[in-house]
Amino acid sequence: MWREWWETYGGRASGVAAGLLCGLIYLISGFWDMLFCALLVGIGFGIGKHKDEKRGPLLPWNRLMNWLTDRWPRSR
Repeated sequence: MWREWWETYGGRASGVAAGLLCGLIYLISGFWDMLFCALLVGIGFGIGKHKDEKRGPLLPWNRLMNWLTDRWPRSR
Protein backbone atom coordinates (compact mmCIF):
# COMPACT_ATOMS: atom_id res chain seq x y z
CA MET A 1 0.00 0.00 0.00
CA TRP A 2 2.72 2.51 0.93
CA ARG A 3 4.82 1.60 -2.07
CA GLU A 4 1.91 2.30 -4.43
CA TRP A 5 1.20 5.60 -2.68
CA TRP A 6 4.88 6.59 -2.85
CA GLU A 7 5.08 5.74 -6.56
CA THR A 8 2.02 7.88 -7.25
CA TYR A 9 2.62 10.84 -4.94
CA GLY A 10 6.28 10.58 -3.91
CA GLY A 11 7.43 13.78 -5.58
CA ARG A 12 4.57 15.82 -4.16
CA ALA A 13 5.07 14.38 -0.68
CA SER A 14 8.74 15.33 -0.85
CA GLY A 15 7.71 18.86 -1.84
CA VAL A 16 5.41 19.16 1.17
CA ALA A 17 8.16 17.93 3.46
CA ALA A 18 10.50 20.51 1.98
CA GLY A 19 7.84 23.17 2.53
CA LEU A 20 7.67 22.29 6.19
CA LEU A 21 11.44 22.58 6.32
CA CYS A 22 11.16 26.04 4.75
CA GLY A 23 8.73 27.08 7.45
CA LEU A 24 11.24 26.01 10.06
CA ILE A 25 14.02 27.94 8.28
CA TYR A 26 11.76 31.02 8.24
CA LEU A 27 11.22 30.77 11.97
CA ILE A 28 14.93 30.42 12.62
CA SER A 29 16.69 32.61 10.05
CA GLY A 30 14.34 35.07 8.40
CA PHE A 31 12.14 35.96 5.46
CA TRP A 32 14.60 36.17 2.55
CA ASP A 33 16.31 32.89 3.39
CA MET A 34 12.90 31.25 3.56
CA LEU A 35 11.86 32.83 0.25
CA PHE A 36 14.94 31.43 -1.50
CA CYS A 37 14.29 28.03 0.06
CA ALA A 38 10.66 28.20 -1.11
CA LEU A 39 11.90 28.88 -4.65
CA LEU A 40 14.07 25.79 -4.45
CA VAL A 41 11.13 23.78 -3.09
CA GLY A 42 8.95 24.96 -5.97
CA ILE A 43 11.57 23.84 -8.46
CA GLY A 44 11.89 20.52 -6.63
CA PHE A 45 8.11 20.06 -6.64
CA GLY A 46 8.00 20.71 -10.37
CA ILE A 47 10.74 18.17 -11.03
CA GLY A 48 9.07 15.66 -8.69
CA LYS A 49 5.72 16.11 -10.43
CA HIS A 50 7.41 15.66 -13.78
CA LYS A 51 8.92 12.40 -12.50
CA ASP A 52 5.62 11.23 -10.96
CA GLU A 53 3.83 11.70 -14.27
CA LYS A 54 6.62 9.80 -16.08
CA ARG A 55 6.95 12.38 -18.84
CA GLY A 56 10.53 11.44 -19.71
CA PRO A 57 13.70 13.43 -19.13
CA LEU A 58 13.36 17.03 -17.98
CA LEU A 59 15.91 18.24 -20.53
CA PRO A 60 16.01 16.62 -23.98
CA TRP A 61 19.76 15.93 -23.94
CA ASN A 62 19.81 14.15 -27.31
CA ARG A 63 18.05 17.03 -29.05
CA LEU A 64 20.32 19.54 -27.35
CA MET A 65 23.48 17.68 -28.34
CA ASN A 66 22.27 17.31 -31.94
CA TRP A 67 21.51 21.03 -32.09
CA LEU A 68 24.94 21.91 -30.70
CA THR A 69 26.80 19.64 -33.11
CA ASP A 70 24.80 21.00 -36.06
CA ARG A 71 25.46 24.55 -34.96
CA TRP A 72 29.20 24.09 -34.31
CA PRO A 73 30.46 21.17 -36.41
CA ARG A 74 33.97 19.90 -35.85
CA SER A 75 36.46 21.00 -38.47
CA ARG A 76 38.63 17.93 -38.17
